[in-house]
Amino acid sequence: LIIFSLFLGLTCFSTFFHMKNNYRISKSQEELLIPPTPCHAKTNVMFLKTHKTASSTVLNIMFRFAERYNLTVALPADQLFHLGYPRTFVAEFVEGFKTIGQNYNIMCNHLRFNPLEVKRVMAANTFYFSILRNPIPLLESSYIYYKHNAPAFSKSKNVNEFLASPTKYYHPENYRENIYARNIMWFDFGYDNNAEDDTQYTQAVLEEIEQNFHLILIADYFDESMILLKHTLCWDLDDVIYFKLNSRSQDTVQTLTPESEEQIKTWCSLDWKLYLHFNQSFWRRIEETIGLEVLKKEVDHLRARQKELMETCLSEQEAVRKKDIRNKALLPFQSGAANILGYNLKQDLDNRTLRTCLKMVMPELQYTSYLYAVQHPHKKRKDVELPLLWTNLQE
Repeated sequence: LIIFSLFLGLTCFSTFFHMKNNYRISKSQEELLIPPTPCHAKTNVMFLKTHKTASSTVLNIMFRFAERYNLTVALPADQLFHLGYPRTFVAEFVEGFKTIGQNYNIMCNHLRFNPLEVKRVMAANTFYFSILRNPIPLLESSYIYYKHNAPAFSKSKNVNEFLASPTKYYHPENYRENIYARNIMWFDFGYDNNAEDDTQYTQAVLEEIEQNFHLILIADYFDESMILLKHTLCWDLDDVIYFKLNSRSQDTVQTLTPESEEQIKTWCSLDWKLYLHFNQSFWRRIEETIGLEVLKKEVDHLRARQKELMETCLSEQEAVRKKDIRNKALLPFQSGAANILGYNLKQDLDNRTLRTCLKMVMPELQYTSYLYAVQHPHKKRKDVELPLLWTNLQE
């Protein structure tokens, strides 16, 4: 009401001067006179965790934010670490849903998106976002990580052999075992990853995703994505600071031939269209809300803060191979032919710093298990088959 009255006053004032002196208050002057709307951190947030898209790092960010604000996380029930994946999500996959109902603040573990069921769990004002990655490096990453899980991958010698003739190894009737081998992001969003690439169909899906999600980030521009997320959710810089999690050693990366790269665009054409569409909207959103100049400054600031925290927390200042992780409780889950890297914390950190650093390097399974124990203390703890050294972190 006050702003409206002020606006009316300014309009009359402007009209008066325009009549007398042919003068009008400019838009920028109006903006100076009207105070900006205060920004409040969004605390009801749903993150669709897609596969092999730096999403484990985002999950760590979400968990730390939940702890900072004492928020309730929609965690997988019983001994599971995902919300029913690869089955299509239903609300009952969430621990305590029948008791807690629509009172969760954060949802970020793997699930296959089902908007109506997610809305049964999350509040009406929930902010929905996800992350995509260029399907070319994504498929190579999936090949290494799921080498022993997907029959289409395990039957071929290497990623280039698979891509030379994917239908020789991939059979749609085994789609549940082979979801990682074709259009995995399309599947994660709840759609048929073996659907025909029909223009009308793909356009309808893209529009539906735009309606269901407020923001889609791009893993290939991860720091830029974190700055955009920070602005959009009205979070602090330290809320989006991260150490890269669930990454693998460089020697397990297979070099794709130019032919293989082109084949991925065809073989995973649904994911390719998904990526191209939201890569465009990502940069458009940045230009409209932040601007490239401010973005660069904030990315530099984020990287400087990240470097500062790495110097504070880590003995090697970088991720190390699994055999070099001294504290086996901090060993990430190892999969396929990948060598998943982890971190060594400095010795003799004070308790407060140790807690901060430990949360930043805590692998996904261990963090899920820890939060589950905090939120559901009377339930059996999720077993990660590793020693747990942070039983008393909540104290």
